[in-house]
Amino acid sequence: MTTLQLKRLLINRINEIDDIAFLNEIKSILDSKSKQQILKLTQEQRLEIHESKKEIEKGYYIEQSEIDQEVERWANEK
Repeated sequence: MTTLQLKRLLINRINEIDDIAFLNEIKSILDSKSKQQILKLTQEQRLEIHESKKEIEKGYYIEQSEIDQEVERWANEK
């Protein structure tokens, strides 16, 4: 089956479905595979990202491996 044939088959099958919950699930799957998924951020979120980038540039971060080691030490003390 070619891509075009498969797309047509899926469109026809979707057209037969009346279950809104099922259609919403299909939409969620399609949205997650979208080539141009646009993420809408609030002004506060954009500001937070900007501030975080500045902190990273200044070296104000901890590597995940360091955090994992610290948690491991902490868990073994208890």
